[in-house]
Amino acid sequence: MPKPTAKSRISSIPIEKLVAHPDNPNRMSKRNLAKLVRNIERTGRYEPLIVRPWHHERGLFQIINGRHRRLALLELGYETVDTVVWDVDDAEADILLATLNQLGGRNVLDKRLALLRRLSGRMQVRELAKFLPQSASQIERLSDLKVPKAPGNAASGSIGNPLVFFVSDEQQEIIDKALSLARQGSSKKTKAARNAAALTCVARCFNPTS
Repeated sequence: MPKPTAKSRISSIPIEKLVAHPDNPNRMSKRNLAKLVRNIERTGRYEPLIVRPWHHERGLFQIINGRHRRLALLELGYETVDTVVWDVDDAEADILLATLNQLGGRNVLDKRLALLRRLSGRMQVRELAKFLPQSASQIERLSDLKVPKAPGNAASGSIGNPLVFFVSDEQQEIIDKALSLARQGSSKKTKAARNAAALTCVARCFNPTS
C-alpha cells in the first residue's frame, strides 16, 4: 500500500466544484442535517471539509469528509467553502473514508450531563433541541439524570460503562420482563449489578460466541 503523502493546503473552493465520494459510508438523518444547518446558520462556523483533487475531471474536488456540511452550506446559500485539500490516491482515499467518517470517541456520561446542564441553564430547552442531537424531552431527562454508581462487585481499578437510552412504555415492559427472567438465580448483590448481568445474558442470545 502506498504511503500517505504529507502534502496538504487550505483553500476556499466554489461549492459547485465539490463532489461527494460515491463510496462514503457515512449517512446523516434528515433531522440531524436540519440541526447541522441551524448550527452553521447560528454560528457562521463549520469545520473545513477534507477534499482531494478529482482526477477524473479537472477543476473538481472530491469530498473525503464533509458531504453533509456541503449540503448544509448549499442550503444556506454559501458560494464558496473552506477546505483542506489532501493530494491522495484512490487507495489512500479509501482508507480515509473508512477512518475519518467512522473513528470517534465516546461521551463520558458525567461530563456530557454537566455540559447539558450548563447549556440548558443558558438557553431554553426547546431552543437548545434545535441544535443538539437530542429532543427537548430527552434533554430535560438527561439534565435531571444522576450518574449511576459502578456495580459494587466491579474488579478493583475497573470502571463501569454507563448505558443511557430512552424506550417507550411498551418497550420498557418487554425489557423489564426479559431482565426479570434473566436475573433468576443471579447471586449479584446490587440491583445495578443484577441488571448488568441480566442484560449481558440477553445480549449473548444474539452473540453466543462472546
